[in-house]
Amino acid sequence: TFLSRNSSSGVSLYGRGHTTPLIDNSATSIHLTMNLSKSALTTLVGLISASSTTAFTPSASRAARSIASRGLSSVNTAWTRRAASTVSSSCRNVSGGTALKANVLKLTEPAKDFLPNVDVFIFDCDGVIWRGDSVIEGIPETLAKLRSLGKKMYFVTNNSTKSRAGYKKKFDSLGLSDVPAEEIFSSSFAAAAYLEQTKFKDSGKKVYVIGEVGIQEELDLIGVDHFGGPEDGGKKPDMGPGCKLDHDPDVGAVVVGFDRNINYYKIQYAQLCINENPGCEFIATNTDAVTHLTDAQEWAGNGSMVGAIKGCTGKEPTVVGKPSPLMIDYLCEKLGLDRGRICMVGDRLDTDVLFGTDNGLKSVLVLSGVTTEEKLLSQENTITPDFYADSIVDFFVDETAAVEAKA
Repeated sequence: TFLSRNSSSGVSLYGRGHTTPLIDNSATSIHLTMNLSKSALTTLVGLISASSTTAFTPSASRAARSIASRGLSSVNTAWTRRAASTVSSSCRNVSGGTALKANVLKLTEPAKDFLPNVDVFIFDCDGVIWRGDSVIEGIPETLAKLRSLGKKMYFVTNNSTKSRAGYKKKFDSLGLSDVPAEEIFSSSFAAAAYLEQTKFKDSGKKVYVIGEVGIQEELDLIGVDHFGGPEDGGKKPDMGPGCKLDHDPDVGAVVVGFDRNINYYKIQYAQLCINENPGCEFIATNTDAVTHLTDAQEWAGNGSMVGAIKGCTGKEPTVVGKPSPLMIDYLCEKLGLDRGRICMVGDRLDTDVLFGTDNGLKSVLVLSGVTTEEKLLSQENTITPDFYADSIVDFFVDETAAVEAKA
């Protein structure tokens, strides 16, 4: 029996000596021969029948497309290793009673398999560097080790409540003063960068802000007129008979970021601008479902604010934070970075890891934030990083193991 796998995530299962596949959802196949016992075959058929798409990672699909474009000279070795790992892992998990279908490797030998292939790390902050107002154990030492290896680092957060200058103060307060402001990129900065790239200032229009001071400070730096934000936090519209809320017809964009003082006045003002001002753009710093305001629990994220505006306008926003390509395009263009040598490290599948897989980067998911190992490896998950680890401290797990062995 042999398994056939193609670059568009197709799967075929053939009986030995047969040209008609037992299971086939593929068009163009690369064949990998492997002997299977009857029980393993039964398990494999069940896995493929249940869901062929989750058996293959986005990075595997990209690799296949890349291989196809260069020729098939190195196909057999690379695909055989990956397919054997997939089948072995899937069969092992099924026999244990849990169908874990994501093909993700836990980082165990970073000095050999990982660190030599990365020149630049892009770290998410919440859930990776800190939780709430507490730095995660071992982070300062790990960042220092990476710098000693000559690795470049950038810290990209979807939290828009602070500007780059504001985040610099937070890094300093957590004992991470070695991180310069130039390495920090927030979604508030991304919103300002987007408006700058689209030459919004030349339009003479204003921005209405749902959000906090981070967005306002970044807009000040590019000279764009704005209002709203914290100043509208205590406002209530008069909703008596015949009353209405007047809005500024010169608002050309509404930027929605995380806002701990969101209220009905802000929602109504935003929907009037978007629905009634011709060409008014709806911009979201991010659509994160939850966030870490404290280290005690998860809190509703900016996705709830963006959802309110989507609900009353029927419009989809331009999202400037992860997983949007805007920030990685900006970094690569401004700093001359090679995407193939960049690794995105985060705690969220639908923002951080997707940001990596969608933009041609390596990716690592850490379990120090919102995503559990069970969710990562579940059959429902279709977003898979190249590796996962308990935290970025595990980037030196083999070094730690060697020290402990000597002791």
